[in-house]
Amino acid sequence: MEQVSSTGRPVQITVTDGYDLKGFKGDTPVTFIRAEFNQVILGDSAKVTVSPEGTAKYNFTSSFEYSPEGGITLDDLAHKPVFLTMTEVLPKEKKQKDEKTLILGQAVVDLLPLLEGESSFETMVPLHPVPGSPLEPLRSGVKQCSLEVKVFVAEPLLTTAQILGGNLLKVTLEAAYSVPESFVPVGPMQNYMVGLQVPSAGEKDYPILFKNGTLKLGGEREPVPRPKKWPIANILAPGANYIPDSFIVGGPYDEEEGELNRPEDKEFRNQAESIKKRIIWDLESRCYLDPPAVVSLQKRIADCRFWPVEITRVPLTTAPKGKAAKFDKADDEGQLSFHGVAYVNMVPLLYPGVKRIRGAFHVYPYLDSTVYEKTKCLFSLFRDTGHLLTQNNKIGGFNSPLSKPIVSKNLKEEKTVKEKELEGRLRPGDLQAPSIKSQSSDTPLEVEPSPSHNPEGQQYIEAGTYIVLEIQLDRALVPKRMPEELAKRVKEMIPPRPPLTRRTGGAQKAVSDYHMQIKNISRAILDEYHRMFGKQVAKLGNNMDSETVEEQKCLLSYELNCSGKYFAFKEQLKHAVVKIVREKYLKTTPFESQEELQTFISELYVFLVDQMHVALNQRLVREPQNLEHWLDYGAFCLLTEDNIKAQECFRKALSLNQNHIQSLLLCGVLAVLMEKYEQAEIFFEDATCLEPTNVVAWTLLGLYYEIQNNDIRMEMAFHEGFKQLQARTLQAQVIKQRSTGPFEYIEEGGKVEEHSLGPWGITNGSSATAMKAETPAGPGAPISILDDFLEESSKLLSDSQEHILPTQSQDPTVSQKPSNILLKEIPVKKETSKCQDSSTFLHPSPHGVSQTPATIFMETIRFLMKVNAVQYVHRVLAHELLCPQGGPSCEYYLVLAQTHLLKKDFAKAEEYLQHAAQMDYLNPNVWGVKGHLYFLSGNHAEAKACYERTISFVVDASEMHFIFLRLGHIYLEEKEYEKAKKTYMQACKRSPSCLTWLGLGIACYRLEELTEAEDALSEANALNNYNAEVWAYLALVSLKAGRQVEAEQAYKYTMKLKLKDKALLAEIHTVQEAVGFGNPSF
Repeated sequence: MEQVSSTGRPVQITVTDGYDLKGFKGDTPVTFIRAEFNQVILGDSAKVTVSPEGTAKYNFTSSFEYSPEGGITLDDLAHKPVFLTMTEVLPKEKKQKDEKTLILGQAVVDLLPLLEGESSFETMVPLHPVPGSPLEPLRSGVKQCSLEVKVFVAEPLLTTAQILGGNLLKVTLEAAYSVPESFVPVGPMQNYMVGLQVPSAGEKDYPILFKNGTLKLGGEREPVPRPKKWPIANILAPGANYIPDSFIVGGPYDEEEGELNRPEDKEFRNQAESIKKRIIWDLESRCYLDPPAVVSLQKRIADCRFWPVEITRVPLTTAPKGKAAKFDKADDEGQLSFHGVAYVNMVPLLYPGVKRIRGAFHVYPYLDSTVYEKTKCLFSLFRDTGHLLTQNNKIGGFNSPLSKPIVSKNLKEEKTVKEKELEGRLRPGDLQAPSIKSQSSDTPLEVEPSPSHNPEGQQYIEAGTYIVLEIQLDRALVPKRMPEELAKRVKEMIPPRPPLTRRTGGAQKAVSDYHMQIKNISRAILDEYHRMFGKQVAKLGNNMDSETVEEQKCLLSYELNCSGKYFAFKEQLKHAVVKIVREKYLKTTPFESQEELQTFISELYVFLVDQMHVALNQRLVREPQNLEHWLDYGAFCLLTEDNIKAQECFRKALSLNQNHIQSLLLCGVLAVLMEKYEQAEIFFEDATCLEPTNVVAWTLLGLYYEIQNNDIRMEMAFHEGFKQLQARTLQAQVIKQRSTGPFEYIEEGGKVEEHSLGPWGITNGSSATAMKAETPAGPGAPISILDDFLEESSKLLSDSQEHILPTQSQDPTVSQKPSNILLKEIPVKKETSKCQDSSTFLHPSPHGVSQTPATIFMETIRFLMKVNAVQYVHRVLAHELLCPQGGPSCEYYLVLAQTHLLKKDFAKAEEYLQHAAQMDYLNPNVWGVKGHLYFLSGNHAEAKACYERTISFVVDASEMHFIFLRLGHIYLEEKEYEKAKKTYMQACKRSPSCLTWLGLGIACYRLEELTEAEDALSEANALNNYNAEVWAYLALVSLKAGRQVEAEQAYKYTMKLKLKDKALLAEIHTVQEAVGFGNPSF
């Protein structure tokens, strides 16, 4: 915790100007300002003549020293204002030796902003007139006179720890209603007092006292709203008694937290607050609680629940002038009468988000045994310190603060005991009872024997007396979760189900069935191609010429014809085509002529070819105007190093929105890769003109100039990029410092007119709307690189995606959250906001946390890695290595390792990962990528160790989804089913997909938890009902559960979807033979 300086720090109060001033005599009176704080005069201003317009320039500065170790403390600043008294100096008359002065009014300066972390503030405070002062407005509408005041300290009085952990307690005592009939306004003067104690971190508690209550006979309700008053006596101007902008507003009885808030109490309260006697205080007392005191407050509330609020009546007696009256202890206690207590339930302050309790509380006679039983309080604030209270209530004991002489700034040495007694609240040091220890002590205290009965206090019960009290904190002791967070947690436990799919029929269903058959046939053809030429393609790579491609096409066609697969494909399509002819074209009768037949066949052929393209490339055909789809497709082409196709995609995206920065930059990158430098310069310069603050645009432009050997322009572009990065970083720091909570980015839910912010930047409205249904909701959602068909139609591409570079979810279009059926055992892992190296440089993740890049080159590297422009990355890495602010960092080596992992250069990737680990051994991304390296190289034992280390970190890696999937797969291989279950459960909680639920279902099935297995497999089937393995395990579960119909249905789909796992199929057959059903062919 930060230590507060032990030396005193001056708090300066400057009165600059006065407005709308008047005097007793003349239009230009001579006035001066006297500043007082804590009943000590700080100084007088020079005498200033008021202008005829009623203005005066004082420029008067006074100060006092704040010293946390004694003297003026934070608690004093909380509940004591600065008084500014304006006095008029009258002209000397004949034979008059001394100047005569008259007080015009008083102003009050609340120092509360200093306890809110401010080091200075300005305020315009009204000058309240004293009775008979000419400052008092004669008619409504006249401006009230005021003073302009500035308060300044050299540095904030609160440390960061005090701002974050401290609190401000405000206690408002409104009134005591239905007081005993023996309370009468005639006779000896009485001081009606209420007191309570606030826990502190030290040995003694802070007492809060409310004195000088006003007894009223009743007859009408107290007005609301009405201003709250300072707990300070002898304020000269009546208006200065009121705390600025602080009011008692009341409220319905049934919304109060105290007692007497039931419907049956309403009538009694209405009578008590309108026609019966009451004592009015309307005082607010404040108390600053430092962080240890806040902890003590919470503990005391939890331990004691009820707090005693004492009420008593003490006679006001006159002290002989010039003498200090002496009273012994017996006399002191004899002065205490009508000693009562109210028990305030403080527990609501421990409720999440509760900062205020207000209510009515019954007053009972003060009995030691009852008070201790209810509150564990071992002494009376009034009775055990009665000698101090009696002295405080002698007429004449309250000296006007105006009569004090000017004192030095060292108030700690000059402050007298008498001044301490005159404060509106006692301090902890004022309680001089040697035998009394802290309330929180468990040791029995030596107290005076209390009476066994309290006849005067019994009158409170007979009269039905109650006090109305408000206790308020600046911030809640227990923070409350935001509604958005709660809604998110509910969705995590119970995923929202999508609406039931409307069953299609007729022509729509016929076309849908045709699309499905096209996908199945395409998948089979790609599998055959991979089987025949996979090794050759991997060996030749980009060196494959057109003759080789043509030769492969002929061999594939020959194989399909010889094997009979081509005929099988035609038969597979035949039924779907027949349905289209019948349902779409309504052709059910023979054609009348050959010409009519040929015309129909031509029309049908065009339709079928168009629909084939729709099935093979759904996203682009369905929404060709959505540039996000073109950018995703182009990024995939960059991953496969098909630069020509990538260029076409990026240019198509740019044609849709020529102001789209990312499209411009990617077109420029492709132009450089294809050595079209003039075009590249146009693209990059256009991007910097459209968005001059874009760091990546300036950096790519500088890299282009480097290729052209234009060093001057290269330095210019890099300098501009660095300047923009520096400005953005500074702005983020300023925003973060001004914010009271953690710095947050704007998330979903906000409306942006005409444009929408997506993962690629600002897109046009139509594209953003269309994209909304295609990508997962929420910030940081991974970008889908493969379109829907490519993801599920090719085992080759699927394997590449799953086992070579885990860059996105297996089910990118699924936005459901996991069900709560199986997630009861998942411990909620605390999300942290700590920055970490390279947390999102591979691909953004909702769980990865990215730190601001230190250099323009690292930010550019992140952009290029996101779009798979690996060919361009190495050039930027060279600059990162040589940059003074950069150099070989952990993220630098991780990027190198990732690029070599893409090339399957495992040796180099491992070397760079070793460097990354040496620089940041606790970086979870290092261990995550290392796990991927070992997994892809076949070393599952090492991969498991790395994955286990990754998930043990407090901060998540950027690829947790794939880490959980692969770790769970390894556990299943090694038959560690319990570990596999826990791993897949975590994956289902974080990013549910068909594969996560399938893995969980397999683990539960192997553990013979059939109910849980069926629940998980059902979730997997809901996300993807074309996964043969899901149907296979559903068949096994149904067989084991003895459900024949479900078993046969699941088995049919397993065979229809052509399960590839022969061992699993053999297991199904074994179980079918054992139970005697499940295979319709039996």
